Amino acid sequence: MFSQLPGACIRALLVVVMVMIPSLLLPQTNPQITDAIVLVALFAALFVIVEYGSTYPGLVEFRGAPPINRVRFGILFVTVTLVALACSNTSEPSTLSRLVLAIGMLLGQSIDLPFSPVRLLLWLLPEGTTLTDAYMVRAAAGLAYLAGLVGLTVFAIMIRLRGWPSQAGTFNVWINLPTFDPTAGGDVVWRLNRDGAINILLGILLPYIGPPIVAFIGRSYGLSLFENELMLVWVIALWAFLPVSLFLRGIAMRRLALMISLKRRRFGGADGVADPAFLPA
Repeated sequence: MFSQLPGACIRALLVVVMVMIPSLLLPQTNPQITDAIVLVALFAALFVIVEYGSTYPGLVEFRGAPPINRVRFGILFVTVTLVALACSNTSEPSTLSRLVLAIGMLLGQSIDLPFSPVRLLLWLLPEGTTLTDAYMVRAAAGLAYLAGLVGLTVFAIMIRLRGWPSQAGTFNVWINLPTFDPTAGGDVVWRLNRDGAINILLGILLPYIGPPIVAFIGRSYGLSLFENELMLVWVIALWAFLPVSLFLRGIAMRRLALMISLKRRRFGGADGVADPAFLPA
């Protein structure tokens, strides 16, 4: 446990930086919001230390099989930073914020197609939304989708070049997939392929399901994306990040199923893996 603690503390520090970046880039006049952000950052840091500092599995998947969680964190970090920079152009314009906003507007315009998630998001904006606010939402969506697409591409290249998860040696299902029971019944390969396909399908549907849910919650509780720029940053970032995270999980699970299937063929028969909790990579 103590050997893992330094790495867990470094990860916790990076999470705190990610949570605090939007509030540092955007001006805040309400001290309660600042206090809430600091509290969220501390809870997130504590969660990361507990998860990565323990030798036993918790809630974080693929904890011992990089680079999937590193790519996930990188995508969210870049998304939050880019969207916050674009939003900061309205209050504290700078050369960097203008450049990021211009790139976001070009990307948002290019993906604002009929029946696209961005078009659905714009349709569900509340009445009275100004044209400037609508353009900002579209630019933020463009930046978020850019970060997600680049992250998916980097992950696909890395697992191909590194042969993930073969370089990790023995893939411990108990540590890396704590919610997946390989002995629950049914073929492990079939279940991994099925769960991977479900995650990929949810990743496709979530960009369309998310905006109506957010609009319903906003109308029910009288909330608006434009009440606070921090809310806009995090809603757009999570709206784009969660589908990408599901895609990554689906790809990883199907990749793991492929590795098990290849091992079975190599050793002959469907019972090539002796212990389903420790799968040879």
